[in-house]
Amino acid sequence: MSGAIIFIQEDLKITEFQEEILVGILSVISLLGSLGGGRASDALGRKWTMGIAAIIFQIGALIMTLAPSFQVLMMGRLLAGIGIGFGVMIAPVYIAEISPTISRGSFTSFPEIFINIGILLGYVSNYAFSGFSSHINWRIMLAVGILPSVFIAFALFIIPESPRWLVMQNRVDEARSVLMKTNEIESEVEERLSEILKAAGIGTGTGTGTGENQEEKAVWRELLNPSPSLRRMLITGFGIQCFQQITGIDATVYYSPEILQTAGIEEKSRLLAATVAVGIAKTLFILVAIMLIDRIGRKPLLYVSTIGMTVCLCGLAISLSLFKGTTLGVELAILSICGNVAFFSIGIGPVCWVLTSEIFPLRLRAQASALGAVGNRVCSGVVAMSFLSVSRAISMAGTFLIFTILSFLSVGFVYKLVPETKGKSLEQIELLFQKDRNWNEEEVELSDTQQLVKNEGN
Repeated sequence: MSGAIIFIQEDLKITEFQEEILVGILSVISLLGSLGGGRASDALGRKWTMGIAAIIFQIGALIMTLAPSFQVLMMGRLLAGIGIGFGVMIAPVYIAEISPTISRGSFTSFPEIFINIGILLGYVSNYAFSGFSSHINWRIMLAVGILPSVFIAFALFIIPESPRWLVMQNRVDEARSVLMKTNEIESEVEERLSEILKAAGIGTGTGTGTGENQEEKAVWRELLNPSPSLRRMLITGFGIQCFQQITGIDATVYYSPEILQTAGIEEKSRLLAATVAVGIAKTLFILVAIMLIDRIGRKPLLYVSTIGMTVCLCGLAISLSLFKGTTLGVELAILSICGNVAFFSIGIGPVCWVLTSEIFPLRLRAQASALGAVGNRVCSGVVAMSFLSVSRAISMAGTFLIFTILSFLSVGFVYKLVPETKGKSLEQIELLFQKDRNWNEEEVELSDTQQLVKNEGN
């Protein structure tokens, strides 16, 4: 949409306010999809919920492609947003539940990889099709988005259902069969199945996380009146999702042409070419995160990410104020934008979704993850729908100064409220949140214990 919006303005003669609504409404409306996705995934299963997401998005994208007016374009954008809401909520949950513990972080980062590849392909298609007339080029740019979701239809006939969802449906034998596909050691499969059964409260008369009987509370009632441990999970999950967006990543992605135009680039082809560089940086560094997330852990990546983003956002604010309109300002702006998206991709981008798919109890996981996704989408929508207006009011440099401050605050949030989940089963992570102690003390103790075990083994 970042490149297409330039030509939509020319073709449909939309106002700046309509531009903000068109760009930002997708994120806001996707919260409905996220909320619906939580319930659908518990009722229909994880993989068929992904299928629903793809169908809704395809219909929305087709309507946008053929839209003769702003009103019809908005209808398609609303449907696409609902489909995206389903997808961003359920994909990480499904992958986390089906992945082996040792590689869960890498696998759960896969949605973020393909989101980044999609953004890059969007930038490339914007540049490639910009030569067509303004009535045709933006339609082709949006139509390209239909193609990837078609492959989901084929994937649904290949991928298995989540073993944890199957256990919740008392389909234990099917769950065992799925676990055998990801781990050929039968003893480990039985151990993991036993953990899942215990977490689901099957055969024990208790649930997880709160230690209360599973029938005592409906899921939403428990989420609205959480125990101390569940409250801690919700603060961590909801907080990290909100920080991912309020630090301004969607403003950078959606409005990079406008930002670079403010820095001093005027020619449209140069603007779109520069956005391709942004997309490449965002995509390449997500691969670095995939390689490191299960080796060095979630928290170190979050530190590198949030600190790096703070520096780059500050650099962008400086380039747009002190060096605006100069060659140095343009170069610093491009470097800062590329650095910002790179640091985002190396940490808070993928780790945010990994954490929210790991930390919640089994019976609450889909709905609680949906709440986190709602926070993410609301913050994304607020940023996207207000960026141009706020920039006009306090300048674009001032807006990025605010993002800098929020990014700095995210460093403190990670330090105080985010635990390290590397190498722990989903059930072990749940127990970690029940301990009313400082995260850093827990991590030191865990590290010492692991070293002790290693020494005894030697």
